[in-house]
Amino acid sequence: MDRLDHIRAVALELFAGKGYEATTMADIGDAVGMRAPSLYKHVTSKQDLLAEIMTATMRELLVANRAAVATTTDPVERLRRATEAHVRYHARHRREAFVGNREIRSLVEPHRGRVLDLRAEYETCFRDLVRAGIAAGAFSVTSERLASYAILDLGMGLAAWYRDDGEHSEDAVVWQYSEFALRIVGSGR
Repeated sequence: MDRLDHIRAVALELFAGKGYEATTMADIGDAVGMRAPSLYKHVTSKQDLLAEIMTATMRELLVANRAAVATTTDPVERLRRATEAHVRYHARHRREAFVGNREIRSLVEPHRGRVLDLRAEYETCFRDLVRAGIAAGAFSVTSERLASYAILDLGMGLAAWYRDDGEHSEDAVVWQYSEFALRIVGSGR
């Protein structure tokens, strides 16, 4: 891990544990073994660190979603795979999900707008999957928007409780949550 990646990882840990507002650049510097002034040789600001973390998270989610649905045209299978990728990401990146949900309020422009645009793009991916399933007669749901929000909440909520050493394996949770998503949209499968 290079120095900048290490700084981002430490910032993520501190933002998740203490919160963005309570974390100082001195805290980050102490945790990576450098004085705060030296930290500015690697990062512009605490705000930029938060924005980089949140932007990277959204880009990773978009890439995972596109890869998940790329190899099938079946609307049920596409939604299943997109949900599985979404849930798996949140199981493996709980801190990023936690910070992304809690600290959106801490972002200032233009960072806030950029992250909100990426979030809207990601939500649209799910809404389009639901819409396609309805058009194909595979789903029966009255609101594409509410269905996509409910499915997205499955993964985001998982970040609050899931643990690697918990009662259920990652694969079991991913499979069960994909089943929940198909029920949300009224899939006959």
